Amino acid sequence: MASIGISIHPNAISLNNSSAKRHLFSARKLHLSFPISCSAVGNGSQKENSSQFKELRNVACGLLATWAVTAVSPVIAANQRLPPLSTDPDRCERAFVGNTIGQANGVYDKPLDLRFCDYTNEKSQLKGKSLTAALMSDAKFDGADMTEVVMSKAYAVGASFKGTDFTNAVIDRVNFGKADLQGAVFKNTVLSGSTFDEAKLDGAVFEDTIIGYIDLQKICTNKSISEEGRAELGCR
Repeated sequence: MASIGISIHPNAISLNNSSAKRHLFSARKLHLSFPISCSAVGNGSQKENSSQFKELRNVACGLLATWAVTAVSPVIAANQRLPPLSTDPDRCERAFVGNTIGQANGVYDKPLDLRFCDYTNEKSQLKGKSLTAALMSDAKFDGADMTEVVMSKAYAVGASFKGTDFTNAVIDRVNFGKADLQGAVFKNTVLSGSTFDEAKLDGAVFEDTIIGYIDLQKICTNKSISEEGRAELGCR
């Protein structure tokens, strides 16, 4: 097991990894956990028990712990990047306007925070909107008309889209992890680079869905897709 130590001198901070340098970034792939130790090295003229030195040591150890968590667990790091819930009282209504800046790359002038919003049976105000880089986790779109909507780099983990109509929509690089998509309609929908890990796809319609081979292989691993849906997708 790899271990990382930090040596603190009054005038310098250095990191030491007991593993070979060429293995420094291997933890990112292996998701290893490792102990973190901090040690201090002083000299005759500058003692460790000075308040300034103790503060420096604590800051350095905190930075090391933060780096270790980020390097070892990209999933945790990704979750930490989510901003706090917007305090804008009209944040849910902003979906009716959408966001059209930098659609392909998910660039926006202001975060489109739709988390926990309820659009159940919304039949008119979401059609054709651009929801670029929208935060949609735990929101409800059940029965909503989202035909021709453009969703690029949206985060919809845990959201509910039961019976949502995505006909002619462009759904690009959307994370639908653990989302409820039962009965959702993806007729003539572009599904590119999107993930459906642990999503519920029972009764979802994939008629004439446009999807790449690699994306098809991934979505076909979802066991909740009905036999009809698998046939429409061309799952083997």
